[in-house]
Amino acid sequence: MAGALGRTVLHRERYARIWGLGDRKSPSSITPALMLMEEDPALEVAHAPFSFSTTASLPSTLSVASRGCFVPPSFETVGPEYEVNLGHVLPPSLEDANAGEVQGTSPLLPVSWQRMNHDDGLTDPSLLPEIVVITDALQLASQPGKLPKAVLTLKHRFPGALLWAPGLSGPDNVAVLASMGIDLFDLTRCREAAANDVLLTAWGPRLAHPHEDTTLASQVRHMIQSIEEVRAAIQSGQLRTLATRQSQSSPRLVEHLRRHHELMHQHDGNLASHRPASTEFPCYAPQALTDPLVVDWESFMVERYETPSPVREVMVLLPCSARKPYRLSKSHTQFLRAMASTGCHEVMMTSPLGLVPRDLEDVWPAANYDVPVTGDWSEDELARVRRMLHALVQRTGYRRIINHTELNLDFLETDVVNTRQGDGATSHEALNRLSQAVKEAKAVFSLRNQKNNLRLKEHFKSIARKTTLTDAWCEDLVVRGKLPRWRLELNGVQIAVWSIDRNGFSFSKSAIDHLHQHAALRAVHLKDDAAWKGDVFASLVKVADAGIRTGDDLRVLQNGECIGLARAVASGWEWKGTPGTLAKSHQRKKKS
Repeated sequence: MAGALGRTVLHRERYARIWGLGDRKSPSSITPALMLMEEDPALEVAHAPFSFSTTASLPSTLSVASRGCFVPPSFETVGPEYEVNLGHVLPPSLEDANAGEVQGTSPLLPVSWQRMNHDDGLTDPSLLPEIVVITDALQLASQPGKLPKAVLTLKHRFPGALLWAPGLSGPDNVAVLASMGIDLFDLTRCREAAANDVLLTAWGPRLAHPHEDTTLASQVRHMIQSIEEVRAAIQSGQLRTLATRQSQSSPRLVEHLRRHHELMHQHDGNLASHRPASTEFPCYAPQALTDPLVVDWESFMVERYETPSPVREVMVLLPCSARKPYRLSKSHTQFLRAMASTGCHEVMMTSPLGLVPRDLEDVWPAANYDVPVTGDWSEDELARVRRMLHALVQRTGYRRIINHTELNLDFLETDVVNTRQGDGATSHEALNRLSQAVKEAKAVFSLRNQKNNLRLKEHFKSIARKTTLTDAWCEDLVVRGKLPRWRLELNGVQIAVWSIDRNGFSFSKSAIDHLHQHAALRAVHLKDDAAWKGDVFASLVKVADAGIRTGDDLRVLQNGECIGLARAVASGWEWKGTPGTLAKSHQRKKKS
């Protein structure tokens, strides 16, 4: 090997990443990208940054060569190059047997299912490969659950490495494979398709029409187009939608994606806590019900959500709206006018999230999801709503629910007043019944309207419980200002501003000690002798909370002292060795 591989993450979407190869200021290639064999077409480095070859003699050797100048610091010579012994291992079905020829260890790291189960050397923290090769990926893909497990395990173990699954990729699966975390692909299946006079497209193999070309050059054009679509989807944050659509071309791809999502549920620190207000979370297909972000929302609502204390007597269950946040929609304007009270807890029934409280309608993903509004509900959607309602009612202890939806709430052991009675939600009759039900509840339970600044404070406390681990730091704050720039102040000093651009808090320098005092935000501990001058990089970090999510505000600690705040751009699983920026410096104390 000559030199190291210069690489940095340019864009992230869950486990998918766009790596910049070479000079991070002007990378000469990016991933997802191709590995070329000698007989493959000579593609541009921008699409194919590496070539590879294997020896026919045993023990077999894998060689990988860079086709661009990726060696820091000058990036003037072509490289690096790698070579490693592939060994000979038993198939994944014989995982309990520890036999075969040992695979080599180098910056180009071959890993098989058998090696993952038997080689303790893979746990050596000093092992920091640059490219990891799943040598039996094709076999793993044919056995339920093994490929997703292998990929996620290797991503967590070697977050700074590029991942390659030889022989597996084609234009019909690169979106699914990239969403799982695979960075490098090859043209093996494209060559097979050309040999069999079949056209391999983004939506699966098919027989060619008389005017269509099935040569390798034609197959490669489809492959490059699919890779470009994946790159664009990662950059725009829409890879999930593309992968879901593409998975429908094969039952095996559906299985891979489902298994991957199930594994995501078992790990923290692989989702986002904040996304820009302009980011959409499309929920157009039934698969959205099992998306990790949706399941995570349900888990939070069922296990950790707390109803604001001033509105724990009466819940008003309302239908959602196409416009987000709901309060800006025409229908909710009518609901709010009819209720004419801030003494009830307003909760929206929606799919796929199930329930969204009014106090959380501004946060990700409640403020960003987009779903077709048809009025038709599947049994799976209704089951989620019932689960969440049952948990929320049981934990909060509402004394009455005013139901302005068409959902039957007989399963709840709580007084229920139905205000729809078969009428449309915004019909004159239904709105009158809603108004009367709220007036009666106010009289029976002595409900009081909340002053606007106190109501906002309760909403911010609710958001704080979800996004900053605790609302203790909010207790002594007052809310000042006006829409859209609400300020949270302590003794006249600004601690935070509510940012409508990121749907989250923007903390001031004065917040550093206050947040630390209340153990708000996840923590990152820098090495004792590290000089923190800019952003947070892996080389500075001694230990980081594994549950960090992209978008999280973080406390930065050193030698037991909180010295500043940063905002995570990388999830917790990446913090053990990913090159490049892990968190952006946000606020820093002046050195004494």
